[in-house]
Amino acid sequence: QVQLVESGEGLVQAGGSLRISCAASGSISSIHDIEWYRQAPGNQREFVASISREGYADYGDSVKGRFTISQDKSKMLVYLEMNRLRPEDTATYFCKALHVVPGGPQYWGQGTQVTVSD
Repeated sequence: QVQLVESGEGLVQAGGSLRISCAASGSISSIHDIEWYRQAPGNQREFVASISREGYADYGDSVKGRFTISQDKSKMLVYLEMNRLRPEDTATYFCKALHVVPGGPQYWGQGTQVTVSD
């Protein structure tokens, strides 16, 4: 089992920055990727960014060039640095852990709220 806890929720003005975190615990060795998703009311959950245990990062088109995903393996933390925030970035942000075995268990955190005012 893997437990994920997001933190860093906040309210920022458009153009501002915010960093949110995902803390992983439990069977850490079974995790290959950590992903960030977001969901705004009435919308489907949207892929934001991912990072593999090797450090390879990928981003959704809507955040490329503005968001940066990183990890601190010693602290079992994954960060999402969000810059040049827009009101449309307002959502609940969730982290998700992918198992090393394809098709294996997936784990979700409870989410953290990011609100961008215009």
